[in-house]
Amino acid sequence: MNKFVLRQSLLLLLTAAIWGVAFVAQSVGMDFVGPYTFNGVRCLIGGLVLLPFIAVNNHMEKKTEEKKSKKLIVGGLLCGIILFVASSLQQIGLQYTTVGKAGFITAMYIVIVPIIGIFFKKKAGLRIWIGVAIAVTGLYLLCMTSGGFHLQFGDLLVLFCAIVFSFHIIVVDHFAPLVNGVKMSCIQFFTCGIISCICMFLFETPKMDQIFAAWQPILYAGALSCGVGYTLQIVGQKGMNPTVASLIMSLESVISVLAGWIILGQKLSAREVLGCLFMFAAIILVQLPNKKKEME
Repeated sequence: MNKFVLRQSLLLLLTAAIWGVAFVAQSVGMDFVGPYTFNGVRCLIGGLVLLPFIAVNNHMEKKTEEKKSKKLIVGGLLCGIILFVASSLQQIGLQYTTVGKAGFITAMYIVIVPIIGIFFKKKAGLRIWIGVAIAVTGLYLLCMTSGGFHLQFGDLLVLFCAIVFSFHIIVVDHFAPLVNGVKMSCIQFFTCGIISCICMFLFETPKMDQIFAAWQPILYAGALSCGVGYTLQIVGQKGMNPTVASLIMSLESVISVLAGWIILGQKLSAREVLGCLFMFAAIILVQLPNKKKEME
């Protein structure tokens, strides 16, 4: 395997691991605060966490060109707005649907991304499409464990979330090679955080005691899921086929189940274990040699 692809894949795998564990924090945090409050505080924390790294980076490198700075601002603002819409839809949707359905529907971005990519001239080879099919099967076995599939209000919100997250992956794929990933990530968090806080005061009644009561899940979601996870996504996606990247990041569903098993003591059924195996098989398939044409 190409060393560059291996490194980027490992970064995206680490991203999936952080996001998977964050699903536990996200669920616990919702017991104390509303969705806009949770997202607003976590994103502002995520932006603040990156400021020291940006300061060190600025000290070490020369000033960027004006055109590059404009792309950085545009990319950060655009990613932030998209992230706000996607994360809000997900948080609100979780209040009206089961965790299993939400996990499956959200991860449907692995199907949506290659479809959208076609319109942006991002080719996906036959092996990738086969990998997508295997991954979707694995996600179904992993997440849909409590009966049939019936779309309700919450399901529709999470479906729209998956569509918006797909555009986020495409936008990151476009801007990541052009700008500093850490800086764009920081702008994205402050953008998302500010918009979420505005909605927090408009639609919720935030209380400091509730925020402090949820400090552990919010801190994890802000510092690690946002500050580290989304930044690794931007850095890891640079030079990667967006469909392959989405497949690797979709392992967050597998890791969330494992996190629930380890942290919350939830047991894995044979069906869920089979789903995990399907997901890993899909990732291995798309990472096999002879990918040069698919990665162009």
